Amino acid sequence: MKTTKYILKFRTLLVFVTSTLVISCSSDEVTNDTSPYDEYAGPFYNTTPGTAVLGLPVNNQECEIGEVVDDMATVSFSWETSADTEKYDLIITNMTTGEETKRLNLKVTTKNVKLLRGYPYTWVVSSKNSGDVITSSETWKFYVSGDGEANGVPFPATLLSPASGVTITPVKGNVTLEWESSDADGDDVTYTVFIDTVDGNQEVPESHKDITDNSLDVAVESGTIYFWHIETSDGVNTSISATYTFRVAD
Repeated sequence: MKTTKYILKFRTLLVFVTSTLVISCSSDEVTNDTSPYDEYAGPFYNTTPGTAVLGLPVNNQECEIGEVVDDMATVSFSWETSADTEKYDLIITNMTTGEETKRLNLKVTTKNVKLLRGYPYTWVVSSKNSGDVITSSETWKFYVSGDGEANGVPFPATLLSPASGVTITPVKGNVTLEWESSDADGDDVTYTVFIDTVDGNQEVPESHKDITDNSLDVAVESGTIYFWHIETSDGVNTSISATYTFRVAD
């Protein structure tokens, strides 16, 4: 009888020890699963990535090109490493066609890209890490010369004011249009200002042609929507800006 009681007590003790071990193991597993120090997880950034400083192609210049195949040329892009950054996005935009060429999630700061010759381009680099914030660099312009081309196309004008889609109050019945542009060859350029209430492509008066300044005062009517764009000429080639709209306040 005593032997039976000892056996029952031993079994009870064995069950208690086993349960304790199971609970203990389960607790260790949960701790491991939720550990923020997983050696395979990589760094987690809670800081804003730095801004990449662009290098090549040089801003507002005709770029050096590498291999040329038919109407395509290889262009080398490079920029400086930015702080707290894991990856970069390189975005290249044809300023004439609006077509974008993208190289995403780059872990290097140099990249060769094939582009159509005879066009002006912009490029920008975005810095990213495991956080939610993305930092963009400055936007630079460059030109890829065409086959046997002696004179490059001037960069399309960048429209500054009025910004597209805004409502603006005129001063003495006038609105000042402002823009900026440059030429990779360093040629002097002139501008033709298109502005109308139809589509921004209607015939322009002589006073809107061969302008050498980067601004023009134009007469407007209250409560009217206007379309405008700029054509830039170096005397040989012409480039066309985007078309903006604005509304004149009542």
